[in-house]
Amino acid sequence: MDNLEDFSAIDIVTFVTEELQQNYRSNNANKTKVFEEFLERWDANDNSIAKVKSLHFEFEPDLDWFNVSRPLTLAGLRGKIVVLDFFTYCCINCMHVLPELRALEERFPVESGLVVVGVHSPKFENERTAANILSAAQRYGIKHPIVNDSKSALWRALSIRCWPSLLVLSPSGLPMLLLMGEGHGEFLHDFVGAALSFFGRQQKIDAFSLPLHLSTDLLPASNLRFPAKIAMFNDYYAIADAGNNRVLVVTTSGVVEYKVGGLEAGFVDGNLNTARFNNPQGVAFLDKDTLIVADTDNHALRQISLKSGAVETLAGTGCQGNDRTGGKLGPLQPISSPWDVSVFRTRDMDMSFHVDELNVPEKPIVLIAMAGTHQIWGYFPEGIIWWKFRKFEPRCCVSLIGNGLEENRNNSYPQNAAFAQPSGLAMSNDYLFIADSESSSIRKASMVDGKVMPVVGGDRNPLNLFAFGDEDGKLYNAKLQHPLGVAFNQIDRKLYVADTYNHKIKVIDTDTNIISTLVIKNKDDSILAFREPSGICVDAEGNRLLVADTNNHTIHIIDLATHTAQPFLLDFKQISSTSETDAPLTSLRGVGAQLVKNIPLLQHRGSTINFSIRLSSDLKFTADAPQKWTMKIINPALEMKHTCGKLTEGKCSLHIRHLENIASETVSEANQTVLVIEFALSLCDAKSCLMKKFTVSIVSERPEEGSPLPSSVSGGDDTLNADIGVYINQSNINLC
Repeated sequence: MDNLEDFSAIDIVTFVTEELQQNYRSNNANKTKVFEEFLERWDANDNSIAKVKSLHFEFEPDLDWFNVSRPLTLAGLRGKIVVLDFFTYCCINCMHVLPELRALEERFPVESGLVVVGVHSPKFENERTAANILSAAQRYGIKHPIVNDSKSALWRALSIRCWPSLLVLSPSGLPMLLLMGEGHGEFLHDFVGAALSFFGRQQKIDAFSLPLHLSTDLLPASNLRFPAKIAMFNDYYAIADAGNNRVLVVTTSGVVEYKVGGLEAGFVDGNLNTARFNNPQGVAFLDKDTLIVADTDNHALRQISLKSGAVETLAGTGCQGNDRTGGKLGPLQPISSPWDVSVFRTRDMDMSFHVDELNVPEKPIVLIAMAGTHQIWGYFPEGIIWWKFRKFEPRCCVSLIGNGLEENRNNSYPQNAAFAQPSGLAMSNDYLFIADSESSSIRKASMVDGKVMPVVGGDRNPLNLFAFGDEDGKLYNAKLQHPLGVAFNQIDRKLYVADTYNHKIKVIDTDTNIISTLVIKNKDDSILAFREPSGICVDAEGNRLLVADTNNHTIHIIDLATHTAQPFLLDFKQISSTSETDAPLTSLRGVGAQLVKNIPLLQHRGSTINFSIRLSSDLKFTADAPQKWTMKIINPALEMKHTCGKLTEGKCSLHIRHLENIASETVSEANQTVLVIEFALSLCDAKSCLMKKFTVSIVSERPEEGSPLPSSVSGGDDTLNADIGVYINQSNINLC
């Protein structure tokens, strides 16, 4: 742009944001100077941004607010760096931003000068309803203020273009940055830190608190919390109890026999009691003793073995990946927001001659609705030769269908097709049915060659992702609204659909591609009122339908002959105490060990902590696999330039600065945990690969007057060097 004055205010903000990000990426040596020069523009008489400085906007009055005891105004937030998160709760990219914002808020609490406000700007009609937004806030653990801008007034006033968009305001309310899409976490963290320091020196940052009050009006009364997908094998159901971060295995009469996972989210393999999940959505039986779980917010594929009583990670690193090809083995392959899983079985397509073809064993393929990359992936437990005689290695995880673009594109070639957030899967012999939520359509893919075809909903134009509604009919004439669940009935050859945002259950004649709405009644003949049903399952006889009524925290069981429903009540009383899985995280030692080290960080201006990981002789670091550390908690008086990083040959160094301008009442200098670092290591032994996760908590202990520093700690010139050694063997993780 040669002359910024010729453009709109929001175009100018977009341009200066892109310019700043380019300078940030190209100037590794002095990022602080890059931010300082940028921030000085907002104080100077810079005519190029005069139009931005003249911009005035405010939240409309009488909007619904969540997580605050009274409505906020932008005028009332003067003195804060404000991040406006324009989001809609159906959007997977918006969900990916939430952990970045959560980490930002933990590092810079409200009293330090940062406020994050979620501006909910709906795509679907269903998302305008306040109760549905509140349920989403509870489901995704959003604790910052949210405003229901149901008519998208602020979106339109500022000419916001996409979800998600992060608009960063200065303490005087001027838009400084517009970050579109996901993946800006590190940049945003560094910018906010620089802005708080810059405006703090000018005494423009105010430390006032906000009327924060977590909204809890719609918390569930049952033992379920936002139940998601349901799967069946013989006489057992598996239920993804997503809000409770666990998987339930129950009999057909509702008796709970296993609870796997716990109330606290985590990413921990191990026995059924100590394993942890984070918002598991999809479940499927590999066999009667083995469950596959789409562990969505851990970005991982997990396996539950009921026979051995163990949980293990099949694929995924615990961090969101952006790979759209895949092919690595097991936990080495990063994946992105798996939402559902289904199992397909077939024989090797190797053209070999077999006397008795029926005796050639079938091999399982775990199909994954990879919502985060808009694709269908596969995990191959045994390896196989499949489409076009391609060989898939045992335990590899790889993209199968979809090019990664967010479209509703059908195609005879699987890599030329495209999805818009696939979120539900159901197998029917040689076809995989797919609930493609953001295109509001049901699609199917041939398991013979990967060809993708329409079933109902959506639009002929693959770029139109706004073709939603509530219309029965055939193919594109039918309209749905963000469907999340599908289930195929092998008996009547019909496909049942959880039409989530229409709060309905519908059925598709798969021969004619015609969909119709089921009128489902309670026993008293009243119409059953769903609230965003997302999981659906047909029983073994094909006579009954189980529906996860997600926002009502309930499972319904529906008679398909009479279309009458009754609650599917769960009996938790008969589960043995040894299967209790709501154990506190303190019981995770050896699986996700929590180590503690005393280092007087608050007594020094600067500190360096050198970590060294030593392995037992039977273990080694997995070649080409990332060995990672992540900062989980840091005292407001401390600052680290980077919040995550990698280890090289088991070693890393963390450089920490003690901020002198933090108010003394916010810092207690004796015996407190000031830093928590989490390590995630990919290791191998002679037979397999495994992941070890543990945390190291640093306690800033004030040394007694005149006492020497520990031998692993040395200091001088008000700086500190500390060495921490960790020893890992197959069963334990300890300081050494």
